[in-house]
Amino acid sequence: MAKRKPGSRRERIEQMRREQQRAERRRTAIIISACVLVGLVIIGAAAFVPVKNWVTNPARKPMSDFGVAAAQASLSKVSSDSGAGVSDHVPNGQKVPYKTVPPSSGPHWEQPATFERKFYSAEDRPPLEMLVHNLEHGYTVVWYDETIAKDAEQLGQLKDIARRFESRQPDNSKKLIVAPWKVGEGKFPAGKHLALTHWSKNNGHRQYAAKVSGAAIEAFMKKFPAADSPEPNAI
Repeated sequence: MAKRKPGSRRERIEQMRREQQRAERRRTAIIISACVLVGLVIIGAAAFVPVKNWVTNPARKPMSDFGVAAAQASLSKVSSDSGAGVSDHVPNGQKVPYKTVPPSSGPHWEQPATFERKFYSAEDRPPLEMLVHNLEHGYTVVWYDETIAKDAEQLGQLKDIARRFESRQPDNSKKLIVAPWKVGEGKFPAGKHLALTHWSKNNGHRQYAAKVSGAAIEAFMKKFPAADSPEPNAI
């Protein structure tokens, strides 16, 4: 019968101990890796929304990215209307029978719409008499009819354009309002579904379009900037 080698039992115990330590190290590594992965997922999820908002922010895109090219918008010629009505304030609540559709100047209420708000729906749009006061202060008002309101793609483009002009600080370059033209307020020319309006120092101006075109709106605002208005320094 063979003799047991001295120390064999001790070696087996030592080997078992080493294997147990290796197993514990592997478990620890797996736990740490899992924690790191979970942490990265949490951080990534938290960062996803702001990063996505930054990437998709309309302010980072040129106006030409919204809607069709100006040449495809079926633009009308720009009108030159009467510029009468400067500082002609009528009592709040009094309706004004404007001579053009939409108005580009004229008597108005004393209080304009707020600078911070850039887009309105039919449910919350201020009265015409308030928005005409905004025109006097140098705003461009983009009016859209029911056809555009029912077109999710074009309405979304108008909302994105309006977001480009959002600002917490008064800024003449941000004087734009997008608002609906309501049924009963008059009709746009046949085939036209949007109207751009601005009140210059001497005249009111209108231009109609069949489709949303950020490029056309930008060109109109460059031609008729806020500085070219009866009261450009008013909010």
